[in-house]
Amino acid sequence: MLSPALFPLRAKNNIMKNNRLAVNIFFCVNGFLYANWVSRIPRIQETYQLDNSTLGIMLLCISIGALVAMPLAGYLIARFGSHRITAICAVLFISSIPLIPLASNLMVLGIIFFFMGSFTGMKDVAMNAQAVLVEKEYKRPIMSSFHAIFSAGMMVGAGTGALFTRFDLDLFPHLLSVVLLCVLPVIWGIRNLITDEVTISDKSESGLRLPSRALFGIGLIAFCCMVGEGAMADWTTNYLEKIVKASPSLAPIGLAAFSMAMMLGRFVGDRLRANWGDGKLLINSSLIALTGMALSIGVLSPYAAIAGFFLVGLGLATIVPIAFSTAGNIPGIKPGVGISMVTTIGYSGFLFGPPLIGFIADWQDLRVAMGLIAILFVIMTFLSLNLSRKTAKKLSTS
Repeated sequence: MLSPALFPLRAKNNIMKNNRLAVNIFFCVNGFLYANWVSRIPRIQETYQLDNSTLGIMLLCISIGALVAMPLAGYLIARFGSHRITAICAVLFISSIPLIPLASNLMVLGIIFFFMGSFTGMKDVAMNAQAVLVEKEYKRPIMSSFHAIFSAGMMVGAGTGALFTRFDLDLFPHLLSVVLLCVLPVIWGIRNLITDEVTISDKSESGLRLPSRALFGIGLIAFCCMVGEGAMADWTTNYLEKIVKASPSLAPIGLAAFSMAMMLGRFVGDRLRANWGDGKLLINSSLIALTGMALSIGVLSPYAAIAGFFLVGLGLATIVPIAFSTAGNIPGIKPGVGISMVTTIGYSGFLFGPPLIGFIADWQDLRVAMGLIAILFVIMTFLSLNLSRKTAKKLSTS
């Protein structure tokens, strides 16, 4: 017979599990819906007769919306709590997705993308804040698992997009159906978020600060990685269909392969960090991503490109979590301040990388534009080597 003292512990464990599942739902839905609409970018281009540059401008509207909203998110979370901001922005985000094929002109489409980016930016900050609260409850590192769930959602979303493309379903019924599929899980998730304390941040920590040299180096690693992530998310389908000449139903599989690799890499990321150490894992991950990118642009075969995108995902999977962890443990800098600086540098790559790819694709072609990602991965490898050497030197002198 169980002791009565165990009942409060069991209740607490159940609440913790519900909190974790709720945050997982938001990460999963985010990846699932994002992959669904980006997998239909070729159809969006056809519908609105967009060339690569104009598509780049439309994607830039998303980036600007997110960049405007992210600094505001910190204030709103402090004032109202991350649970409320996560809930509100999730509802607004999923409501905006079916509007994509309903725009009457490009200006309206740009406005839809701007607000969709705003809701996404604030939701990303808020749900990561919820993830930190859950991690504190568990008292062990579990952040990588949330990002793995996001990748799993992207993988399933890309597969769903491929299926809808295969059956040639129009954009609106496709996007509306996947949004409706997410409504009940999101409602349950909202009810099980952690209610965090509402406090106004200390003014000394609320202003913008320039990053130190160490933080800037880590931020550049995150920047190179997240430019790659953004490019894979937004341009793999177009690359496979228009450069490699894959069939419209096969083209979204590149994004699915990338997302699956990201998911697998993140599920084992914490164990690899414990076994190899951050420095060695950063270097090996950068080299794997570079190899995958070289394969994708070097061999004009659909299956070679898909295999290359899989390697890119495997390589990028653990880089951003390591960068954030390193930034949060720099002596003399509060973890929140360090992570926010690196996040700002890194997310700028994720936001502005894909539109830049579009401009270069129209100036040259998409294959040349994807070559820029390979160059960034070379830079990321050297930065990882430099960071690893500095870390080893500090350990040897301490």
